[in-house]
Amino acid sequence: MKTMRIGVAGIAIAVVAIVLLLMVGIPSSWINSAIQTRVERDTGYRIMVGGTTTVSLLPGLNVTLHDVTVQDPRESGKDKSITIGSIRAALPLGSAISGNPQITDLTFTHPVIHVPLLRDRSGATTTPKPASPAGAVDAPNFTIDHVSIADGAVVFANARDGVENRIDGIDAEIRIGPERRVSGSGKARLGERHLSFEIKAAVPQPPLARQTIPVDLKLDAPDLLKSQLTAKADVRLNGTILQINGLSGILGEGQFNGWASADLASKPLLKLDLDFQRLDVATAPTSSKAGEPWSDAPIDLAGLNYVDAQIRLSATELKIGEASFAPASIDARLADGAMTAQFSQLGVYGGQADGEVGIDVSTRTPSYTLRGDLNGVRALPLLTGLAEFDKLDGKMQAKIVVRASGANPRAIMSTLAGTAFVNFSDGEIRGLNVAKMIRTLTASTLSGWQESKTEATDLSQLSASFRIQQGKATSSDLVLIGPLVRMTGTGTIDLAAKSLAFRVEPKLVMTTQGQGGSSDPVGFGIPVVIDGPWSEPRIFPDAAGILDNPDAAYAKLRELGKGLFGPAGGGAGSGTNPLGGELGETLGKLIQQGQDSQGAGGNRGRSPQVPAGQKPQPQSDSEQHTPGNPDNDATMKAIMKQLFNR
Repeated sequence: MKTMRIGVAGIAIAVVAIVLLLMVGIPSSWINSAIQTRVERDTGYRIMVGGTTTVSLLPGLNVTLHDVTVQDPRESGKDKSITIGSIRAALPLGSAISGNPQITDLTFTHPVIHVPLLRDRSGATTTPKPASPAGAVDAPNFTIDHVSIADGAVVFANARDGVENRIDGIDAEIRIGPERRVSGSGKARLGERHLSFEIKAAVPQPPLARQTIPVDLKLDAPDLLKSQLTAKADVRLNGTILQINGLSGILGEGQFNGWASADLASKPLLKLDLDFQRLDVATAPTSSKAGEPWSDAPIDLAGLNYVDAQIRLSATELKIGEASFAPASIDARLADGAMTAQFSQLGVYGGQADGEVGIDVSTRTPSYTLRGDLNGVRALPLLTGLAEFDKLDGKMQAKIVVRASGANPRAIMSTLAGTAFVNFSDGEIRGLNVAKMIRTLTASTLSGWQESKTEATDLSQLSASFRIQQGKATSSDLVLIGPLVRMTGTGTIDLAAKSLAFRVEPKLVMTTQGQGGSSDPVGFGIPVVIDGPWSEPRIFPDAAGILDNPDAAYAKLRELGKGLFGPAGGGAGSGTNPLGGELGETLGKLIQQGQDSQGAGGNRGRSPQVPAGQKPQPQSDSEQHTPGNPDNDATMKAIMKQLFNR
């Protein structure tokens, strides 16, 4: 009896010791071998446990594997593996003993999936196949209630190209309910862009190949989409091709439908065909201010090398930033790093647009092409929505064929080449009074555009054609026609330096009768130079230009006098306005002095011709001023003020 009591006590002590040991945790290196054998047999993948494997019994059975790597045995290299900081499985001890494990919680901490980026589809890698045909090996009868992913990442890399893109901060919770109904939610980060998602699916019994899985999805990506995306579709895996059929949903205020597929054998081939009622695409905010140089920050488009795509998008209304296009249809193809996107019969603010955009990043220096044809488009909402430029309104016609290359905005603008034509009709230049600016030039040089919210210049036509080379757009046919002002000019816009240099010939309607009068607009008589940064150029009369053709300048100035002071103009006998004769005589003297100032340098023109019936008047000594005499400047200013500052 005593011996029996001692034996029972010994067993009790042993049981307590075992329980205590299990509570602390049992290093179970022998479990690793069993796990590796079973995983490779069932999936074809090799699993390696670099850290410890521990088992504990309380509060339930917990198995934790540290530093786990999953890899295809036929591939080598870190860029084709899955690494997991730790895997923890929790389940009731009774379910493990019964042979039907019920995993209540499966947690993956810091899993990182390494996806190689391939430039071509020739080196296809196939998904490892199980050692036995599907169904030949009895699948273990276990269930999983909850899966957690903490701080996961997906790394897309091409070591040869030195390219690496990441999806970080992946946190997800997945619950599997009765009848294999799966619901999950999570968040992730693509660079600086955040997104969150919710997903529901009804998963059939394995094997899943060629079985249809109904899926519902909600996606919030405020940096990419202006509103939430909700969608549902039937998903099917057919070999290496993922098929998404019956795709439909709501984006913002509009519905959409279509289909998609992805061939994932090697370099992905995506096919997408979607029709939207309304599609809103967010654009990156513009950080540069007017006058600032173009950015040197690189434009990262390298990802286009590692996916091929065929995309067709149509929308009753498409919004890009604040610009609206209705209707819209875009066909895009991407292959071997070269993308072309064609748009035809694009509805744009009462008009239409056709064209093509091309991007080629297959070479070291990306290249770009643009062909566009706009007709009957209202300019103000289009330019405001796309470029935040609100100075021009009217019907716009434009033809653009340009090309460029470069890895950043500054390089692109510096290499821009091609041709462009633009015409605005029946509109206005907002914030500028061109006629007032011309009058102001008689007294002083202008710095900047003299913008004012209350000013405007009505225009019947504003047009120019440009030939662009190395970022410089040159025009020889600038034309501005309005009720009170006319202007022609030539010059160059330096797109890279954000500057311009133009020489224009302005004309004003000098009578109160406006365009209804019998007389034509009168020229300013002196060319005007617009030079400097396009945000704030200097605008001033080209004083030297008056001497290029003194006869013409004299005639123009006499005509100005007629417009201002009546039909007598330069006649000395105007009784109603005796200033006319004095004005004409003084202008003649000033121009003659300008000619005389060239003296030995050679005349660039002839003396102004004296009208028939008049004799040249001899000049007194007091009238014969030198070119540098300040009296001349004062006299000219006084006369020009009389001409314009009425």
